[in-house]
Amino acid sequence: MSLPCYFNGEFTSSDLPLFKSNDLGILRGYGVFDYFRTYNGTPFRWDDYWNRFVASAATLHLSFNYSQSEVYDVLMQLHRMSGQAETAFRFILTGGYAPDSVHIVNPNFLIRAETLPTDNPEGRKKGIKVLSYEYLRDLPEVKSTNYIHMILMDQKMKEQQASDLLFHKNREISELTRSNIFYFKDNQLITPDSNILFGITRKTVIELAKPYFQIIERSVSLEEFLQADEVFTTSTTKWVMPVVQIDNQLIGSGTAGKKTLFLQNILEQYVTGWGK
Repeated sequence: MSLPCYFNGEFTSSDLPLFKSNDLGILRGYGVFDYFRTYNGTPFRWDDYWNRFVASAATLHLSFNYSQSEVYDVLMQLHRMSGQAETAFRFILTGGYAPDSVHIVNPNFLIRAETLPTDNPEGRKKGIKVLSYEYLRDLPEVKSTNYIHMILMDQKMKEQQASDLLFHKNREISELTRSNIFYFKDNQLITPDSNILFGITRKTVIELAKPYFQIIERSVSLEEFLQADEVFTTSTTKWVMPVVQIDNQLIGSGTAGKKTLFLQNILEQYVTGWGK
């Protein structure tokens, strides 16, 4: 089924061609995006996602002349047009058409309504394996459209039966390809605070965890993660996902930890009650 999208002020079908070939997103990989979803028909933490998207655009010097209320109305229209109980939204803002293939003139703005990805209940229950990978994203605080390394490593991840890459630089951990990373040591919940995208699910989990655990945000080494009691990752699609193996090293007992499953449960209650 073709889902609707919104492109530069007009509603259309996501199956139709939209971009000309001289868009800087195509020529130079120059663009930002964001991704979030509804719960009970209401966009999750809309203010947080809006603020992050606008900040990403500003960092890349991409003009963005839409108001928050205007875009919210677009989201509600796309949700109605999708015919789905719940909808995922993907914002894309590219550098726009560049006659000289270099300079920004007018950015192109696209919102895609998408079907929610299939949940991974088995992963949430049993945990996933990740591969450590030395790489630091350019402008980590920006949610750019550049995912070269994730795609480049896709075959190796399949061969190793791994679900994702764990980025580090000089043994300092930053994030996974599309999500943030945490670990438990005793009653401390520790997560990197630099060279990361500040995830909205990350922010939500920290808020929910504060009454129960000591939260520490700081630089974290790969060795610390390997010696952790429990490790998990957070994102819109993963929620709280246990990480039970990094490379050939099992984390703790190699099973999803009790504290991780506790946070998984309270996050699930939080998001499924959103908008009610």
